[in-house]
Amino acid sequence: MGDGLASESDLLSMINEYLKFAEFEETVKVFEKEARRKGKPVLRSAGHSRRDSKTIGIHDDFLSSFNDGDYKVFSELWAKTIPPEIRDFDPVAQKLEFYLQIHFTIYPLKSPVGSHDKGEFENRITHFKHYLETRGAALSQTTEFLPFYALPFVPNPTIHPSFQELFHDSWMPELRERLEKFLSVTLKASNTPRLLTLYVSFLCDQNKQLSIQQMQLHLTEAERKSAICMRRFTKLQADHHNLIGITAELVDSLEATVRGKMISPEYLQGVCMRLFSGHMRQSAAQSVDFTRPGTVSHCLRRILTIYVPLLPSLDYEKLKKDLVNGSDRLKALLLQALRWRLTRSLHGEQRDTVLQAFISNDLLERYSSKQKTVLNLMKSKNDVVRQYMARLINAFASLCDGRMYLSQIPSLLRFLLDSLKTEEKESVTRENVLAAMQKLSLRRAQQSAMIRDGLIGWLVKELHDSDCLSDYTLEYAISLLMNLCLRTQGKKKCAEEAKHVLIVLTELLGHENHEIRYYVNGALYSILSMPEIREEAKQMSMEEILRCYTKEENSELNRQIEFIIKQLNSVDIPELEPESDDEEDDDDDDEEDVMEADLDKEEVLQPQPKELSGESLLTTEYLGVNITLQQWSQPWSWRHPNTAHFACLLSLMHQFQVLKSLLFD
Repeated sequence: MGDGLASESDLLSMINEYLKFAEFEETVKVFEKEARRKGKPVLRSAGHSRRDSKTIGIHDDFLSSFNDGDYKVFSELWAKTIPPEIRDFDPVAQKLEFYLQIHFTIYPLKSPVGSHDKGEFENRITHFKHYLETRGAALSQTTEFLPFYALPFVPNPTIHPSFQELFHDSWMPELRERLEKFLSVTLKASNTPRLLTLYVSFLCDQNKQLSIQQMQLHLTEAERKSAICMRRFTKLQADHHNLIGITAELVDSLEATVRGKMISPEYLQGVCMRLFSGHMRQSAAQSVDFTRPGTVSHCLRRILTIYVPLLPSLDYEKLKKDLVNGSDRLKALLLQALRWRLTRSLHGEQRDTVLQAFISNDLLERYSSKQKTVLNLMKSKNDVVRQYMARLINAFASLCDGRMYLSQIPSLLRFLLDSLKTEEKESVTRENVLAAMQKLSLRRAQQSAMIRDGLIGWLVKELHDSDCLSDYTLEYAISLLMNLCLRTQGKKKCAEEAKHVLIVLTELLGHENHEIRYYVNGALYSILSMPEIREEAKQMSMEEILRCYTKEENSELNRQIEFIIKQLNSVDIPELEPESDDEEDDDDDDEEDVMEADLDKEEVLQPQPKELSGESLLTTEYLGVNITLQQWSQPWSWRHPNTAHFACLLSLMHQFQVLKSLLFD
């Protein structure tokens, strides 16, 4: 009975403690009154009030040592009171600690002129050096703090322009205010009531269990995929070994032929049988006369085309009509299916054929004079339609011929720029629009148009708050900025706000995403060819900032920074390159086609039961009349006698399979 009362008393005390912590004052009064009326053993949390008074005392000690410049007392309080998980890992706490270290270091210099204690200042400088080499090292790549790493080496910081702000009358009160806010939150958090602690612990346990279940599912799926890949690898390895053996035999035969020895037809037939055994039926392989000149090479090329079938042609007029006039769901499903045709087709002939079909049938209606075209879907009221249209344009822009096609649509850039400025930050739509514009910026005509439309200013504004951008957006934004900065007009635009552009780029040098450093370096090197930008950079002590990044163990980045410093210190004004004709001077042809996986990430549109989607939707509802299956038209030993009839038969079989799946699945 006693244990039961004790447990009940503990529970009621925890409830009472939480209500007081959450400042439910009226509820506390009612709760205590009713507990007394029912004779419940409510234990008043005297410890809570004691903790409150203790917290107030610690808070006052912190501020007192701050005001007195007593870094020893403050450091002891900081180490003893601030929890390690906050002190060592919370970015706000780390930045505040850095500025507090600066405050205590320069405190002796703030006494009246003539009464500076040089010995005390030197001791504090030594302490600050030790901090920079230990706890402060974590912030050494943050642009905000880079100038302060030079503080220990400056003889008189009070007159140095980089540290003037530290000696303004407002700096110390502002830092004290930040400290008070931090302490009020942190010290209160350290007094977390027991009930809340138990609840948080319970949630953590639940999350761990869910995470374990998810990891088990992922592991099962990974093992399944691994088994499939292993089977494929084994097959490839066997084929590889077989090819090596056959190659060795053929080289021996070639050497024997050079020495005058004849190769028998039976030997050649046997080698070729082994070569094609995995790709042709035994009976078919035996029926081919490999001794006939040209037959072996023809069969090898034929094997390649068998593995890359061309996709059925589509009725593009019906497609474009439904893209403009269909329901929003149908529009989204069609845009998704068309994109998948590009992204999921095999690299090479199959994908080239798909793209050329889109272009030759003018899928985006570049020549249309109608008011409502497919491109107008970028202004659809439906979020999914706009997103899937942006994804399709991004897929087009991923291919060289696609970029050429897009560049011939006069209104495209205006649509994309409007979308950049109106879509929500970090939306998938805006990510794809930005990626498409970066790819289009490989063409000079599009570069010129983007610069004229003020895209550089927009990019610099977005990159100023880089911590709020996803890695995808950040990489494409800085890459696009670099492409535009390569042009003379782009450099001139940067020169109009040189200081702001340089601040943004130097901050990006210290960003945690190191993949963007090459683009940042490229942009800096390019714009520093302008004398006015070089002058602004020198006033910002940019060389010292750049030197801080040469300590990293990356020889390529270090070499780039050295080039940037040479550009910064160059005295000769480089001649601006002539603005050549945009249409005649394009280097986009040298760019490799890359269809990144992100084009199909986070699909928000999922087909409903028995709803057609993807290739099934296209080949069932929009199959074209003229079906081109070139790979079946070349004559060889097992070709079909009537290619056209055979193609139609394949199409009918495919539609029958789709209908069967809809009726019985």
